[in-house]
Amino acid sequence: MSDFAGLRALVTGGASGIGRATADLLAARGAQVAVLDRDTTGVGKPLLAYRADVTDDASVRTAVQRAAEDLGGLDVLVNNAGIGARGTVEDNDDIEWQRVFDVNVLGMVRTARAALPLLRRSSHAAIVNTCSIAATAGLPQRALYSATKGAVYSLTLAMAADHVREGVRVNCVNPGTADTPWVGRLLDAAPDPAAERAALEARQPTGRLVSAAEVAGAIAYLASPLSGATTGTALAVDGGMQGLRLRPAAR
Repeated sequence: MSDFAGLRALVTGGASGIGRATADLLAARGAQVAVLDRDTTGVGKPLLAYRADVTDDASVRTAVQRAAEDLGGLDVLVNNAGIGARGTVEDNDDIEWQRVFDVNVLGMVRTARAALPLLRRSSHAAIVNTCSIAATAGLPQRALYSATKGAVYSLTLAMAADHVREGVRVNCVNPGTADTPWVGRLLDAAPDPAAERAALEARQPTGRLVSAAEVAGAIAYLASPLSGATTGTALAVDGGMQGLRLRPAAR
């Protein structure tokens, strides 16, 4: 499939996990792809790599501009960089709340702000934000993380409304619990990693974690020229977690 032939894409947080799977998929489908990340170790051709921290506006602006110059323009932005957080509303102090919002929400704002002047020049401009099922479903021990992803969901809708008449589509993808390095670290820190994994798998009707490749496929769908009529949409990739209510399995 070559629906991205001739297009230029930038993926934040693209050195690992969902971001890396997305960058590799877009490249396989014909795009020229640049990755923006704090650590680009292991990112090689055909991907281009740029070091930047999404909490630093100057760093983001410089990296986006360099990537666009090397790519010859920009058509697709995948706002994927983000971090996790655990606990109830009582468990994280103000500094941690500010830190996670700075990465998960303002990081997307900074990158989009730097990219929009470039995207407006494209005949196919698309932004895809990585949101989460946590934006639309109440999950235990995820108060801070859920709050940031709720903000990303609302931000996506507002951006879609602001930029649709400029020819820039904006959508988000809402993964369920995905098998990523962050979830791996979460499991490793649990008192019983096997039991914790089983609990995470059980809350998704498919009975397993979502793969990074499956989320990448959804991102590619939203970013593709084949989806030119899709904007302001949140696409769940959650194993049925949001919408399905199954009866207990028969014993």
